[in-house]
Amino acid sequence: MRLKIYGTAASRAARPLWVAQELGLAYEHVALPYLGGATRTPEFLKVNPNGRIPVVDDGGVLVWESMACTMYLAERFLGADGRSLAARDNAERAEILRWTFWVVTECEKDALLFLMHARLMPPERRRPLLAEEALRHLAGPLRILNQHLQDRPYLAGERFTVADICVASVIAWVEDAGELMAQCPLLRDWLQRCLARPAFQQVRSMAKSA
Repeated sequence: MRLKIYGTAASRAARPLWVAQELGLAYEHVALPYLGGATRTPEFLKVNPNGRIPVVDDGGVLVWESMACTMYLAERFLGADGRSLAARDNAERAEILRWTFWVVTECEKDALLFLMHARLMPPERRRPLLAEEALRHLAGPLRILNQHLQDRPYLAGERFTVADICVASVIAWVEDAGELMAQCPLLRDWLQRCLARPAFQQVRSMAKSA
């Protein structure tokens, strides 16, 4: 196939995979794990010399970094029904850019810290205090996002766009932080709408079977 997406769905590769599923794209999924040296082989280092996933290979056009991969696919392709996840005008483009960069700079580090120390790491290696501190750091940014959602169902306005994929893919890491979500009910409802989408559920099933 012309389009390949490298990376197990149980990683940041879930982001471009979500776009591909939303748009119904035909693609080859090369489900490399991020552990065990699979991304350090000479073959893969030709695809991404950084040795990281995900990577999008669009007929020889290579894109690294999960958010870049996600936005590239959204801008490059339409769905079979002509539906677009990319910006239709400058106002939407501004929302997509600012919220995608915002979630990386303001939320991702702490969301991942919570996920690792509250859910993913073996119990004996978890440090609950780090998970609690991460949630405290997230409280301020998530209040800002909650405020933004007061007059719109999605981040860029009335329709679901790649901004929602980029941001929800990070905030999903703290979806079961009940007290934090309770403080941000509009954000909680938006996140539930995003994660209930069939495309995301397909990617989540791929991750569970990885």
